[in-house]
Amino acid sequence: MQSLAFYLYMTAVGFVLAGILASLAQLLSGKPLGFGLEPNSVLASLAGVFLRAFAGPVIIMRNAWDGARLKMRSPAWLGVSAVIAAAWSLFSGAVLMDLISKF
Repeated sequence: MQSLAFYLYMTAVGFVLAGILASLAQLLSGKPLGFGLEPNSVLASLAGVFLRAFAGPVIIMRNAWDGARLKMRSPAWLGVSAVIAAAWSLFSGAVLMDLISKF
C-alpha cells in the first residue's frame, strides 16, 4: 500500500511540474505549448526539447480533452491518453525527485 502511495505521489509531482512549465511557457510566449518545434537556434531548440520532455503530460491531456470535447472522439482515446500522461508524469516526477535529492 505504501508503494502505491509513493507512485501516486511521484505521478502528482511530475504532473505539477508539467503544469508549471506549460503555464510558464504560455505566459512567456502568449500561446499554448505544443509538440511542434520551430527552427530556431540550436540552443533554443535544445531548450525546447527539454521543456517539452517535462511538460509533455499536460500537452497530451490538453490535446486529449480538446479532442474529446470538440472533435467528439471516443472516451477510449481520453483514457489511453490519461494512462500515457500518468506514466510520463511518474517518470518526470522520479527524475525531478532524484535531482532534488542530489542537492
